[in-house]
Amino acid sequence: MLDPGVVSELDLSLVHALQVHPRAAWTDLEPLLGASAVTLARRWERLTAQGLAWISAVPGPSFSRSGCTAFVFLRCAPAARRLLADRVARLREAVTVELLAPGHADLMLDVLTPDLAGMHRFVNEELALLPDVLDVECVFASSLYAEGSRWRLGSLDPYQLSALGRSETPDTMNRSAFDLSPLDHALLDALVQDGRTRLTDLSALTGRSTATVRRRLGRLTASGVVALRCDMAPVVSGLPVSITFRGHAAANDVNRLHRTLATLPECRLLAAVTGSANVLATYWVRDIGSVQQRETAACAQSPSLTVTDRVLGVRTVKRMGHLLDDEGRRVGVCPIRPW
Repeated sequence: MLDPGVVSELDLSLVHALQVHPRAAWTDLEPLLGASAVTLARRWERLTAQGLAWISAVPGPSFSRSGCTAFVFLRCAPAARRLLADRVARLREAVTVELLAPGHADLMLDVLTPDLAGMHRFVNEELALLPDVLDVECVFASSLYAEGSRWRLGSLDPYQLSALGRSETPDTMNRSAFDLSPLDHALLDALVQDGRTRLTDLSALTGRSTATVRRRLGRLTASGVVALRCDMAPVVSGLPVSITFRGHAAANDVNRLHRTLATLPECRLLAAVTGSANVLATYWVRDIGSVQQRETAACAQSPSLTVTDRVLGVRTVKRMGHLLDDEGRRVGVCPIRPW
């Protein structure tokens, strides 16, 4: 239940609006949200200062053409779980780190590397050799149908969403024709930490004009190399329980899953993966009782899907490079650089 002392209805609407347009000007949001630009700026400043919401750059849709995404499950000695999670969270390639309820694995990692060779090196020569690691399972994402930058809070009504307009859709530029320059990397490094860094600050940081920075940033987002994503603590989302389902679907059904499973409002992640369990889906739900409901709904919409494992997250230590406390509030950054 929403605690008005922590997050107001205006805060929720503001976060949803920034999910759609992460770098929207406060003046553009004034008529939509019914609050002044000054009020909106102050609200966002409070949300970010308290670690309740933040915006950052993440790999865009074109990353899958040359980059590598994998989900890694680690098993360790029970007493070493928290220490290992904190140690892994300091590794740049492990962009998301989640402690799991006791089961076949203790930690689940989202790992991003520029290529397959980098993934092999990280998993087999770094993760597997860490103290207390007993077992490593790695599955690769062959298709990513839904992920956090596309998930929406659901606080705006249809009229507001219509007035806000759709988020920009990347074009189909072949990333191989878009080599990242030192300027691009400098912009990405800054936006990974704060996706709303002002153009003037980016200009001062890179020594380039604001016009050049605006043009390069537009090219990065339009090409799908990068996406800007608004994340939040559970007190904002109202969905404190993370459950990941692993399952198997007929090969000719896998590509149709995004039309069913990804349409369920709590779906944060949906991927086709390697291995006998060829589907991985993560949902954020309100309570443990909702887990069975999500599984039932998923299987009803995809009759060929058989759920083979249910992985319950008990604490997210790191999400897309941002370090979180026990309540899921952002307390620091370990910047990602998968490009």
